[in-house]
Amino acid sequence: MQKLLGALVILMSVFGGYMWAGGSMLAIWQPAEILIIVGAALGATIVGNPPQVLKEMRRQFRMVMSAPKNETEYYMELMALLQVLLETVRSSGFKSLDSHIENPEQSPIFAKYPLVSADFRLVSFITDNLRLMAMGQMSPHELEGMLEEEIEAIQTNLLLPARSMQRTAEALPGFGILAAVGGIIITMQAIDGSIALIGYHVASALVGTFIGIFGCYCLLDPLSNAMAQRVKRDMSAFECVRATLVAYIAKKPTLLAIDAGRKHIQLDIKPTFNEMEKWLADQEG
Repeated sequence: MQKLLGALVILMSVFGGYMWAGGSMLAIWQPAEILIIVGAALGATIVGNPPQVLKEMRRQFRMVMSAPKNETEYYMELMALLQVLLETVRSSGFKSLDSHIENPEQSPIFAKYPLVSADFRLVSFITDNLRLMAMGQMSPHELEGMLEEEIEAIQTNLLLPARSMQRTAEALPGFGILAAVGGIIITMQAIDGSIALIGYHVASALVGTFIGIFGCYCLLDPLSNAMAQRVKRDMSAFECVRATLVAYIAKKPTLLAIDAGRKHIQLDIKPTFNEMEKWLADQEG
């Protein structure tokens, strides 16, 4: 809803102001100019990015434009999952988790928390590092360093689509100028025509510049920023897991280890310690 509201404000402000000043929407409708700009932007994006980045760009675009997930429930499920996993390790050892971390999609533990289970990257992060912890004794400092490097690598890869879209946005005014130059060439070919005809061609050429600037600052630039912010917000879940596992390796009680992870949740949805404790107690019951 927020994204839709923002888009409506942009459209009403830009095109409403244009029409209020006496402009005609028919003058802006120039399919050839739109084809040049959109085609050049799409082609440049395809040429400049590997298939996995394009695929991730589509996924993040759908994620940004769709309704947001219930983040409070998501993090409550994450903390409950970590509690079950760590309590299982504490009572029965890492060997008891083998079937769960080898096949999390078939694990009854992961199945109890569908919101977390649907996040395949986070599930892989949890299972891989539990497997690493099970392979041998590791100091909290060593584990923390390894997890920080892994999280940084994941975030860098997930930010590639937003950065690529940002570069495309920066190029859109140039594509608009390209379309405008093409329009001026057409205008020069009709230089011996009437003033009205020349004016029509010049206006058509300027539409290319208009579309390029509009697409950059009103569409792709805000969208790339929204994608980057969404990625950085989602990385809080990885930080939550990292802090929990490091605290557990440091011999903290399970509840205190999970509380160390709770501190990395975004402020607007972070539960209090009492809320977390009550939720975990209810899950145990």
